[in-house]
Amino acid sequence: MDATDHAILRRTRLRIGLLVGLTIGALLLLAGGISYALLVHSQEAQIQRELAWGTAHGTIAGPPACSWIFHYDGMTVQTGLNPPPPGFPLTDALDTVATTRTTETTTLTRNGTTYHIRTEARGDRVIQAVFDARFQLSDRRHLLLALSLAAAVGLLAAMLTGVIVGRRAVAPLAEALTRQRRFVADASHELRTPIAQVHTRAQLIARRARTDGATTNLDDLERLIGTTRRLGEVVDDLLLSARLAAAPADRPPDPPVDLTVLITTTVAAETERAAERQVTLTLDTPTDPLPVPGVESALRRVVGELLANALTHTPAGGRITVTLRTVDNCAELVIADTGKGFDQADARRIFDRFHRGPGSGDRRFGLGLALLQEVVTSHHGTIEAEGHPARGARFTVRLPMRSPISTGRASRIRNLRTRQLRAGT
Repeated sequence: MDATDHAILRRTRLRIGLLVGLTIGALLLLAGGISYALLVHSQEAQIQRELAWGTAHGTIAGPPACSWIFHYDGMTVQTGLNPPPPGFPLTDALDTVATTRTTETTTLTRNGTTYHIRTEARGDRVIQAVFDARFQLSDRRHLLLALSLAAAVGLLAAMLTGVIVGRRAVAPLAEALTRQRRFVADASHELRTPIAQVHTRAQLIARRARTDGATTNLDDLERLIGTTRRLGEVVDDLLLSARLAAAPADRPPDPPVDLTVLITTTVAAETERAAERQVTLTLDTPTDPLPVPGVESALRRVVGELLANALTHTPAGGRITVTLRTVDNCAELVIADTGKGFDQADARRIFDRFHRGPGSGDRRFGLGLALLQEVVTSHHGTIEAEGHPARGARFTVRLPMRSPISTGRASRIRNLRTRQLRAGT
């Protein structure tokens, strides 16, 4: 698998782990919320029962420090032995109930706690029962703290479990992708020989037809040659894609490729074609070699395809500029043209496989630009496209002068040599 496939699988595993963790976390929160709601409901019901008992019998069975009973005969208020908190009894409620003879229930928050008050008329008196819910509030806080800790631990455990489940769930997909790549490589390799034979046989038949002066089926033979050529190019693309998708351990070390020589020879090969199309082709490269680690045939394909793409979309009288330079320890290749261009909104989608451009009808772009992006990415580089309709296009390829693998290997060799020298001394 290539870096893109690994990134997709990694994101899939993380998403599965996150979804499993969030689902289990949501279930824990739901269970905790239900437990908390049930606790609050039961406490409120118990408090109301205590208050109703207190107003009916003139006493409350709750803790003495948390409950008070007041008797009001219309003139004076009688309190029990337990001194009431500041602000009690509620004289306004006593007067109102004494006048209306209706039961009044009130909840007040003061003195750092919550009080539940029930004022009820009993015979010629009014009884007011007050209950301090500080212990119930403390129980709620303790329950919330326990639920929060349990939810945090449960969410962490759920996410870890989700990651493990996601890894095992995605493992068959990774194996399937590996088998698909291997099948593409094997099938493409087996197809190269018969396709090359068909292409060669078609060329021989066309050459004999020209020699014999038979022009009846010459056009069909030319189309057959073109078709087999394009089929061979597709097979080469598939082989190149499969090679680039191989794991780094399965690939031999990449030798340095001199981009200066590679680009110069590629541009020189397209000079005659540019002249036929009346397109000005200019090249600007450094005089010194510019080596980058990579596969020479793959990098040559990148330069050739970008240049061919520019020639295809640049009309007569246009201009194509190829520039190679060094930027921040990276080799930067810029191919700019004054051709048809494209909408900048399609800058990312043109690298998708078989992307259809606007107004292209049934024509598809195939593997071309998608394969180029795959080649550049496998070389730890980047490729960007910038375009404007009727104002040309600009493709920028950046390749690191040293690959991370080569740098790490060189560092290990230097460390080994240092240890050997120290041991020798």
